[in-house]
Amino acid sequence: MAERTAFVERNTLETQVKVSINLDGTGKARFDIGVPFLEHMLDQIARHGLIDLDIECKGDLHIDDHHTVEDVGITLGQAFTKAIGDKKGMTRYGHSYVPLDEALSRVAIDFSGRPGLQMHVPFTRAVVGNFDVDLFQEFFQGFVNHALVSLHIDNLRGHNTHHQIETVFKAFGRALRMAVELDPRMAGQMPSTKGCL
Repeated sequence: MAERTAFVERNTLETQVKVSINLDGTGKARFDIGVPFLEHMLDQIARHGLIDLDIECKGDLHIDDHHTVEDVGITLGQAFTKAIGDKKGMTRYGHSYVPLDEALSRVAIDFSGRPGLQMHVPFTRAVVGNFDVDLFQEFFQGFVNHALVSLHIDNLRGHNTHHQIETVFKAFGRALRMAVELDPRMAGQMPSTKGCL
C-alpha cells in the first residue's frame, strides 16, 4: 500500500502554515499555532481520527485569530486532498455521533469532489476562554473548500459551549477516520458510479 502522507506549505502576507499529515497514522500530534483552543480541537481530530498531524502556523495574532484559524483549515484541506490521491479503494463516506456529558453532535462527510458545508451549532456563548467560537465556521469552510468534501455538522444538544465544540471535533475526527479508511472490497476501484470523484 502506498503511503498516504502529505506535506503542504502555504504562505500569505497574513500567515505562514506548514501541515504534515499521515492518514494511516496512530493519532500522534504536534502543534505550534499560537491558538491553544484550536490546538486542543485539532488534537481531537488526530486522536479520534488516528491521523498523524504536525501543524505549524505563524500568523498575525496581534490582529486577531481569524486569519490563523481559517488558513489552518485551508492548508489542512489541501493536505487531505494531496494525501488521499485518486481516492481509489477508499470508503468515501463517514459519519459519527459523539456525546460529551450533556452535549451531543453528529458529523457526516463525503469526499465527493464537491465542496459544501452545512453547519448548525447553536453556540450558547460567543467566546470560550479568549477564543471566538464563530471562527470554527471559518475553519470548516476553509477545510471543505480545499478538501473538496460535503460536510454536515449538527450539534443536537448541549449547553456548555466547550462541550458543544469538543463533540463536533471528536465526531469530525471519527467521521474522517471512517471515510478515508481503505475498503478491501473496493481495492483499486473508484467509490462512485461516475468513475471519478
